Amino acid sequence: MAHPVRNPAQRSGGRFPVNALGTAGAVGLALLLSGCSYVSDELWPSLAGEDPAAPPTVSQPIPASAAESNPQPTLSPPLMGSTNFVVPGVTPGQATGTYVGQKVQQMRGELGQLQQAVTQRNQQLQGIRTTATQNSQRYHGLVAAVSTRLQMGTTPGNPILLSQWNAAQVDLDKMAADVAQLSNLGNQVASDSAMSTYLLQAIKSTYSLSGAIDEDHRQLAVLEDETAKTVVLIDRLLGELSQDVARQSNYIGSERTNLTALSAAIKQGELLGPALGTRAAYYAGNQQYAAAAAAPVATDGRTPLVVIRFDRADVPYQQALYNAVSQALARKPNAMFDVVAVAAGGSQAQTASNQNQARRNADRVLRSLADMGLPASRVNVTAGSNAQLAANEVQVFVR
Repeated sequence: MAHPVRNPAQRSGGRFPVNALGTAGAVGLALLLSGCSYVSDELWPSLAGEDPAAPPTVSQPIPASAAESNPQPTLSPPLMGSTNFVVPGVTPGQATGTYVGQKVQQMRGELGQLQQAVTQRNQQLQGIRTTATQNSQRYHGLVAAVSTRLQMGTTPGNPILLSQWNAAQVDLDKMAADVAQLSNLGNQVASDSAMSTYLLQAIKSTYSLSGAIDEDHRQLAVLEDETAKTVVLIDRLLGELSQDVARQSNYIGSERTNLTALSAAIKQGELLGPALGTRAAYYAGNQQYAAAAAAPVATDGRTPLVVIRFDRADVPYQQALYNAVSQALARKPNAMFDVVAVAAGGSQAQTASNQNQARRNADRVLRSLADMGLPASRVNVTAGSNAQLAANEVQVFVR
């Protein structure tokens, strides 16, 4: 049932519109989706721009890295900070009866209030971390259950999986609420940080006041040390909060994209894989893998990454499209994609009808890519025609 892979210009006798295909290089993998016809693995040499019918060239095999060997990279939730921030305390002092002594007592009270506020912030932080961990565990348990069921195979739109997906969405929203609480707590700690810095400067300025005795300066020195330690503690607390908020925010954004892809998989009744945008970020972050895998990408021709032939009402192209785009992103993490609606020939009326239908098919493929998590900014949609085609096609190019 396999069909030979040919260049689009060859199928149309070289009359395919150049502006519909562009001139940038493309990955030389083509999948012909008509019924169950796919390209065999024997055509992989076209990745190097070679003629698939030509004798294979001698190449030196490179062992796959650990990341390359994993077809479904898993992005684990980022770890939150675990520090328990304990204030150093305030050493009590005896009144000296001087004006400077009164200032020392006043500032000692202000430091005590500040440390009490920091203790409350720390308690809030530990509580949010506990809640966030519980929400994350529930979320990942639900996603794992849905993914396992899809991997085993199930009916399209399974209501049990839909219910689990909705519960996962609720838990993800709770995780987002946890991040919002961390952000608000960070704002409060920032105010504490400004207060601690002001208090430390005030203590240092008190040394220059006249009318002090040696005991006043001794107590000032103790108070200065404890305030400086409090400043350092608050700065560490603020830094850890900022890191937690940034990591969790980025992670939740990625998981929202993955949930969208999981929703599309539930509709299909089969597991496609992680969101394409997440996979692209994964491969881009793994520089060793990206550099090794990007080498085979061809840049000297326009060969379709995927050709979807809409010769019947329901063409099951989603899984093959996902696999092809995923492989292209593995080789070129910053790849862009062109979706071309190619209308078949016929009479003038048939050609007009085919053009409308081809555009609808391209929109359908575009929605599928969005459901798979590919950002819309990476996709460009154009249209063309080929009088020699018997059925409308949607061709996907990578650049």
